[in-house]
Amino acid sequence: MKSLRLVFMGSPDFSVPALSRLLEAGHEVIAVYSQPPRPAGRGHREHLSPVHAFAKAKGLSVRTPRSLKSPEEHQAFAALGADAAVVAAYGLILPGAIIGAPRLGCFNVHASLLPRWRGAAPIQRAILAGDRETGVTIMRMDEGLDTGPTLLVGRTPITGGTTAESLHDTLAQMGAELMAEALQGVADGSLSATAQPDTGATYAQKLERNEGRLDWSLPADQLDRTVRALNPWPGVWFEHQGERLKVLSAEVEPIDGPPGTVVDDRLSVACGNGALRPLRIQRPGKGAVGTDAFLRGYPIPLGTRLG
Repeated sequence: MKSLRLVFMGSPDFSVPALSRLLEAGHEVIAVYSQPPRPAGRGHREHLSPVHAFAKAKGLSVRTPRSLKSPEEHQAFAALGADAAVVAAYGLILPGAIIGAPRLGCFNVHASLLPRWRGAAPIQRAILAGDRETGVTIMRMDEGLDTGPTLLVGRTPITGGTTAESLHDTLAQMGAELMAEALQGVADGSLSATAQPDTGATYAQKLERNEGRLDWSLPADQLDRTVRALNPWPGVWFEHQGERLKVLSAEVEPIDGPPGTVVDDRLSVACGNGALRPLRIQRPGKGAVGTDAFLRGYPIPLGTRLG
């Protein structure tokens, strides 16, 4: 395999397998771009992004600009003389001057089957929508929002047990392997890009904190997807006696009743259709526990109406 001079651009855990795989394949990663360190935790100490921390441990040069809009950043990027740039959940929009700088182009690992779920939260939106399949698309970037021509696609089913966390890990590994394959094909001329179709495009808008509130008027299977899609962030919750109770996992029960009513002694809550039974719950400031243990310390009787 021909070794390429690469710039890698990524920030969260999702991006790390791709960077690791490219190093394993023997490519020369001449610079890593990542989001700047941010304050986190009780002491608000600055923490490196997962990609930054991994790259630092590997002795790679890391750059953390807050913006790529300035001519100075364009010049600094072009001066690297990269064959290609690999982008995986970087977090900044790439201007045309950046996209056009590498000899072969900029290539993106996107966690959906483009053109479905362009945008910020494709993993969660696919689960929320009840999609039965998703995957990873390797795309040559243009100046649009995930609109560039595609090189390779990998697919995986979404089942009733798929969570955002499990799907994230599956797609991160899949994307890493596909990116290594795509770069080899681009470098040796055996792989060409195909324009995305005009039909079927959807937008995976950024997640908002209030999306995690359980609305008992909705069908139970929709709320089950919400629990699986929105943990760990922004989290899923309902309120009772002034406390916000987080639901970390749940299952659907074939029980009907007035929406928001507890319909058995296992905390099954009637929804617009069927019922949702939380399996793991977390009170504020406490650890997550199974529902049986939760109810022993915080009883919510049959017939209780939840807000």
